[in-house]
Amino acid sequence: MRRTPMELAALATAAVPGLEPVAFGPSPDDATDFDSALLRGADGRRWRVRSPRGTEASARLETEMLVLRSFSPAIRAELPFQLPAVAGTVQMLGLTTCVYTHLAGTVRELGQLARGGQRLVKDIGGALAAIHALPHSLVDGADLPAYSANEFRQRRLNELDQAATTGKIPPVLLRRWENALEDVSLWRFNPTVVHGDLHEDNLLIDDGRVTAITGWTDLRVGDPADDMAWLVASNEPDFVDSVIAAYHEAREEPVDPHLLRRAALAAEFALAQYLVKALALGDRDAAADGEDMLQQLASDIEAQDAAEAAEREAAEREAAEREAAEREAAERAAAAPQVSARPAAPPMPPGAPGTRAPFEATHPSQHSAPTAEGAAGARALITEGDGAKPQAGPAAEAEPPASNAASAEPPTDAIPLIARHAREGTHDA
Repeated sequence: MRRTPMELAALATAAVPGLEPVAFGPSPDDATDFDSALLRGADGRRWRVRSPRGTEASARLETEMLVLRSFSPAIRAELPFQLPAVAGTVQMLGLTTCVYTHLAGTVRELGQLARGGQRLVKDIGGALAAIHALPHSLVDGADLPAYSANEFRQRRLNELDQAATTGKIPPVLLRRWENALEDVSLWRFNPTVVHGDLHEDNLLIDDGRVTAITGWTDLRVGDPADDMAWLVASNEPDFVDSVIAAYHEAREEPVDPHLLRRAALAAEFALAQYLVKALALGDRDAAADGEDMLQQLASDIEAQDAAEAAEREAAEREAAEREAAEREAAERAAAAPQVSARPAAPPMPPGAPGTRAPFEATHPSQHSAPTAEGAAGARALITEGDGAKPQAGPAAEAEPPASNAASAEPPTDAIPLIARHAREGTHDA
């Protein structure tokens, strides 16, 4: 059931005695499950109203009220952001509508968050870390779900099986997700308290800082990567890297090497969950949107896989050509005729022209290889050789040989190999 801001204002007066709305307007929310509005009362105070569209959403809203009431004043005081407080509720047609006290701040689009500056980045990373550091007892006391790493992986596999039965998931995605879920090493993580529905619409920003986090309907103990899915799904890689760096800096836990890979999987799999939910609700428009998004994702992944395969083939071909050229050069050098030594000349008496005084040292010239510097500032020594025999030059003629026998200098076959590195692409799921 959809409700307008005016209808929500009327419900709010029933939920909070003495509330007299004089202005109201829509508030961003999950349009599939909730209608929301912001109100201003006659006394100037502000309120937020949230009303579910179905029984499942109503149950989630009741869970959120339970969660918010379980946050003790001591826990709230330790968090670097504010939480909503429930001001009142009202039931109509079996659905619970909730009214919250207003929190300072406004919702910003993801692009605005990405351009918000380093202080905002640190706030977002710190907020994520603070949520994941909450005690598990907070979830246990509210009788909310708690999963071990293996239980969470098995739950996701069950969801994948359910999605596959719709017959609307592209095969390339089913294979991709199944392979990721079967990789047990990917799912070795320490479960934490997770928000469960974190995204830009649930962050309130004021003066470049995170002031509050809303939308606590899916609190649980599970995979912390789920709270990163909205970041990975964005097209802001620098922003994502900065937030994750701030998150790890604020956390007192070892870095999870597979955190972003699981977050990417969660972001992709959210489309399948959206489709399954739309089909269950009989929402044809939402189901069609879900199918379109899944097809687009499949096309993007196939194009990315093809590009990576072509890049690998080119690298292998280039390496094979270099190896063949090196082998051919070595074979030519081995087959080249060797210079014969000249016959020894009779010794000359000391002091004769062209002789050296005893123990006179000769110093060979020092040759240092040129230094090449890359874009990242790394330097590497590069040596070159073409396998050709050395030719005598003016310098060689100017200095007499140390002995009366001249030996042939062996040819060089040092051909440098320059490794080519390809940067691996993303949204690993």
